[in-house]
Amino acid sequence: MDIRQLRAFATIARLNNFTRAAEELHIAQPAVSMAIRKLEEELELTLFSRQDRKVTLTAEGEILLEHARRILADHEAARQEMAGLRGLEKGEVRVGIPPMMSSYFFPLIIRDFAHRYPGLQLSVLGEGAWRIQRLISQGELDMGVIAGGQLPETLETRHFLREEVVVCLPTGHPLAERKAIPLAEFTRQPLVFFKDGYFLREMIFDRLRKGALQPQIVFETNLFTLVKSLVKGGMGISTVLRMVVTGDPELVAVPFDPPLHLDLVIAWKKGAYLSRANRAFVDFLLERTRDYSRSAEAD
Repeated sequence: MDIRQLRAFATIARLNNFTRAAEELHIAQPAVSMAIRKLEEELELTLFSRQDRKVTLTAEGEILLEHARRILADHEAARQEMAGLRGLEKGEVRVGIPPMMSSYFFPLIIRDFAHRYPGLQLSVLGEGAWRIQRLISQGELDMGVIAGGQLPETLETRHFLREEVVVCLPTGHPLAERKAIPLAEFTRQPLVFFKDGYFLREMIFDRLRKGALQPQIVFETNLFTLVKSLVKGGMGISTVLRMVVTGDPELVAVPFDPPLHLDLVIAWKKGAYLSRANRAFVDFLLERTRDYSRSAEAD
């Protein structure tokens, strides 16, 4: 058996058609038929049943298919890793980042990473932390930024940032001069909140349930920029990461009492191959956030 025979075999098994398999593999159909015939002769087994112009796997073919898929997956992983070892001149980094973080923390990270590795293509998927976690677990995303805490054992993680969760108020609000705001007092205010699926909402609601508190939500949205605009307009108050409010003269950040913090990690599927380009991004992120944390402590 060689890898070309197994690739042809797996493609025919998936498409149930020799002609379409040849087209997908960009080789002539006689070459595909020859590869399968040689494979069957070598194994002394019939792998496909060919009746009434239909192509289906035999019982022996079903067993071989399981092995073929593993071999092809290992072959692709080895090919990618060897390509990565040739250097970081080419490659792609695919990372999921929650919208709030991608707007207020990651722009400089992304810019400086692109300067250091100009040959790498960086693509960002903006989703909530819960959805990013699911996409990683399902193998649809290489890695992503998610909230720490009770994380599944199927994920490999690296902690990179701890950020305070604050009450977001417009300047001039009666609570804007407070040193801290208890959660019970926060819930008595009209609230502009994120919809289900956003980690900040789940985090706050978990604490509300424990305290038997009922929030007074007047508006829900998935757009955190809209949250800020509505708070500025006096529709209600909200909760965001401190970095979202810092530097905005129309908003005030007041800590909760007791304080709330959100731990953020970069995560990928445990045991999955992480390309050298992706590992370079993880290392760069950890390097830059160490500098950020030291700067925050100095302030």
